[in-house]
Amino acid sequence: MKSCIKKFREENDLTQDDLAALMCVSQQAVAKWENGVSFPRSELLPKLARVLKCSVDELLKSRVKEVE
Repeated sequence: MKSCIKKFREENDLTQDDLAALMCVSQQAVAKWENGVSFPRSELLPKLARVLKCSVDELLKSRVKEVE
């Protein structure tokens, strides 16, 4: 999920600060998501997918690949 979030964020010309503001989280939270230190709460995934113009499945598929 970490590389996916960064990839989609950059494709949408968003900074970490931009994404944080849109998601109502801190910039540090976004940085942790992108670095794999933590992951977005499950209730945030639909909104994150909308903001990043991708599907929740796309976000989760990348997470499954990391686990494998």
